[in-house]
Amino acid sequence: MLTLASKLKREEGVRAGRTTGSPTDATHRVSIRDRLLIKGASFPSQNPPHTCEVTFPDENRLHQFQLAISPDEGYYQGGKFQFEVDVPDAYNMVPPKVRCLTRIWHPNIAETGEICLSLLREHSIDGTGWAPTRTLKDIVWGLNSLFTDLLNFDDPLNIDAAEHHLRNKEDFRNKVQDLIRRYAD
Repeated sequence: MLTLASKLKREEGVRAGRTTGSPTDATHRVSIRDRLLIKGASFPSQNPPHTCEVTFPDENRLHQFQLAISPDEGYYQGGKFQFEVDVPDAYNMVPPKVRCLTRIWHPNIAETGEICLSLLREHSIDGTGWAPTRTLKDIVWGLNSLFTDLLNFDDPLNIDAAEHHLRNKEDFRNKVQDLIRRYAD
């Protein structure tokens, strides 16, 4: 598995063979964001939930990765949901941008892929939003929890899904399973 640490080692090895100040040194510098990601750990190998899998579509863009979550309980059991995570240059002062790529009927995920998860908010009055002490591991665990203990019908982003659940839980479950068969198998 490709990790940020291996990328840093590879780039430092390339720089070590060059004289200081050579014109190509600037193109091989590791950004502060990448250094923070490395310091924060090689998070994919840090025991993510067994229902999660992290992949890097482009090994040269380690700040962009995909997360697949396959819940093993609850309404979403049996589905595989893809998320796109983009870690901005201003990381760790601002949270990563996350979007759900799989069509889903979820009270905390809009049909457009937006996600309502407090730790993804840059500013939060309840203190549960993003803080520089948070890590990508927190994001992975938080997204995974949206399918279990953080599933919130009381403060929804997708109001239609929450109201559907309130009206008829069995019909809600059937719609979720139908979408899983069509889009998240």
